[in-house]
Amino acid sequence: MRPWLRWILMAGIIGLAACRPVDAGRGAEGPSRLRVVATTSIVGDVVRQIGGDAIALTVLLPVGADPHAFEPSPQDVARVAEADVIFAAGAGLERFLDPVLQQAEGKAVRVELAEGIPLRPFEAMAHSEEHAEGEAAHHEHGEWDPHVWLDPINVITWTHTIEATLSQLDPARADRYRRNAEAYRAQLRELDAWIREQVSQIPPERRKLVTEHQVFGYFAHRYGFEQVGVILPGVSTVAQPSAQEIAVLEETIRALGVRAIFVSSTVDPALARRIAEDTGARLVRVYVDSLSEPGGEADSYIRMMRYNVQQMVEALR
Repeated sequence: MRPWLRWILMAGIIGLAACRPVDAGRGAEGPSRLRVVATTSIVGDVVRQIGGDAIALTVLLPVGADPHAFEPSPQDVARVAEADVIFAAGAGLERFLDPVLQQAEGKAVRVELAEGIPLRPFEAMAHSEEHAEGEAAHHEHGEWDPHVWLDPINVITWTHTIEATLSQLDPARADRYRRNAEAYRAQLRELDAWIREQVSQIPPERRKLVTEHQVFGYFAHRYGFEQVGVILPGVSTVAQPSAQEIAVLEETIRALGVRAIFVSSTVDPALARRIAEDTGARLVRVYVDSLSEPGGEADSYIRMMRYNVQQMVEALR
């Protein structure tokens, strides 16, 4: 996306937000807290890093929920109806959100964090002509990989959008949002440097990824990996592979010497476990669309990324 177009889109978001200042419920401690809704636990964590206790944050998807298959409840519709702003990952990830907003008929500003980030198309996996043709069809229908957060530099872009939106909606706390965002951006830059250092332990020829569906495109592009196969056809976790696709994938794993199959925490690992047993590859669980439970190994975005990279290094080096 051209820089000038990116700033026009950002100006549109901020312009909408500027129409909705927080002026109701002012008390001795200042204006009421913004009512903020985030779609996923990952989006929620990043928003929380910037908003802190100055916002009242609700996360729609529970920990462990698959956004590709999420079905919102009436309570979710009510939360959206009461919100001042809704932060979504965007790029087609939260397909459930449009009908929720229609039902809610609320006043919330909707902000898609993928705006301003150059999106990558889903890759056609070379291990299956049938699969590749299917992926090409998805490209024609405008399917882009929404998993932008697996590159921390993209999350830095998120922080600018979140900071600008919160500050326009709640100018009395703009300095607080700015300080929080600047501190968090420093942590994200440190995370990027740490990942590069860790990945350097993996020989380039072993940086081959097989996953249950296409999720690591942005991560692979930034850190020098190659996505060589996926278990589930298409671009979500809903479709199921044919016996032929499984056979071709197993052949690819053996031919390329793929050492591990990485499966998201939100997906049933049964099929991946079977393929791992057939090929001798190691089955490794990672976090992609959801954090872990509070207190777990991946209960924040930064902890999630560190956990995933540690798992990759251990399995592939």
